[in-house]
Amino acid sequence: MTDIPRTRPFRTERFKAFVDAVVAIAMTLLILPLMESVSEGASGHMSTAEFLHEHSGQLLSFGLSFLLIATFWMGHHRQYRDVEFVTGPLLWINVAWMATIVWLPVPTAMIGQMDTDPLQAVVYIGTLIMTQVTTLAGWLYLARHPELGTVSNETIRLGAIGDIAAIILFAAALAIAVAASPNGYAGLFLLLLSDPMSRLLNRLFRKRRASRG
Repeated sequence: MTDIPRTRPFRTERFKAFVDAVVAIAMTLLILPLMESVSEGASGHMSTAEFLHEHSGQLLSFGLSFLLIATFWMGHHRQYRDVEFVTGPLLWINVAWMATIVWLPVPTAMIGQMDTDPLQAVVYIGTLIMTQVTTLAGWLYLARHPELGTVSNETIRLGAIGDIAAIILFAAALAIAVAASPNGYAGLFLLLLSDPMSRLLNRLFRKRRASRG
């Protein structure tokens, strides 16, 4: 029997299905602490208004993390839409990406149920930064291996710039969250600046490339 070389790329169908399943499970895990809180509220004869008020932190952290994971998944879908083959290294990059997604429900539960402190912000926003770092690593790998699909250089460049912009904004949000604890998570609103930051970085990149040319 002929051995198949380990470096031989393979098609992406099972890879994409596996990623979708992992993301779906992570998004489902986000709701579990709230389900437990509902049971506790019912045992304590808590009214709906009392429950919503007492667990507002949990509800907000659930909504935020659900939205972030959905956004990460949509970005991953766009990133690998035109990728036809994956290799071992690219798989491991995505395993690292999935690890950040699966871990996110843990710091989400911390935000909703524990007293806020600077380390909590480091764990939560640090996880988001690592998600973007692994996504960026995927773009850089695809840039070096164009044979894996039909992803255009422009798509890769814009994707990488978008990730760099997100990393910068997440880092700024982390600094705000640590400095302004326990009310620093509002710094995540900086993510609304993702598009302007991406356009700025794109212009800087073009100017740098033009000056070299």
